Amino acid sequence: MSSGQSHILAIGGGSFRPSERYGFIEASPLLRYALDLTGQDRPKLGLLATATGDNADWLLKMYGAFAGWDVEVSHLTVFPMPNVADPRQWILEQDMIYVSGGSVANLAALWRLHGLDEAFAEAWKAGVVLSGQSAGALCWHVGGNTDSFGPTLQVWAEGLGFLPYSCGVHYNSDPQRRELLQASVASGELPEGYAADEGVGLHYVGTEFIQAVTVDPEGYAYKIERDKEFRIEPRLLTG
Repeated sequence: MSSGQSHILAIGGGSFRPSERYGFIEASPLLRYALDLTGQDRPKLGLLATATGDNADWLLKMYGAFAGWDVEVSHLTVFPMPNVADPRQWILEQDMIYVSGGSVANLAALWRLHGLDEAFAEAWKAGVVLSGQSAGALCWHVGGNTDSFGPTLQVWAEGLGFLPYSCGVHYNSDPQRRELLQASVASGELPEGYAADEGVGLHYVGTEFIQAVTVDPEGYAYKIERDKEFRIEPRLLTG
């Protein structure tokens, strides 16, 4: 298990990209950045696709995306029952957790039902790096907006709240996102927070936002306050 500082990398989009290898996907430098935060030469990487209903095809693609990487990959599912005897122990044994996109509302409900919310809090405090994209980014915050309930986005404030902020994802690719997040922060439905374009990750140490990183030279992060939005220049990752 990792030790030391508590890291979260919340990714707006772009964790994976198409690969020329048989139509599979490959992990982007955003995930290399997150793995490097573990400080391990061969980190244990735990994958969760709860937000997709533990879709087996997506889990298989994620395994394939790390082929050739010096990582030890495993996964945790809850359908039809947990695939490991002790989910808490499995979580605490990882160096990094990656959570896929999908329905963040369903994800949060199922995690609470199985006690995974408490296990993730324990792991985060112990130094396990938490990461994820879209739903897997929103979940660590107080909330944001989501299509979990239909194609029209809704405000959602049932996140795990490790980070006391709102979160915006897919900020430059979904025209509903920016306006709704700004409005919900202005009204007080959500706390002030941060947002990320496609290809951009928000890096927190403890509960402090440290920097944004990106694989897209045109991607940005944003600080969302009650009456204004500030653009944040991210660090460009290569490789």
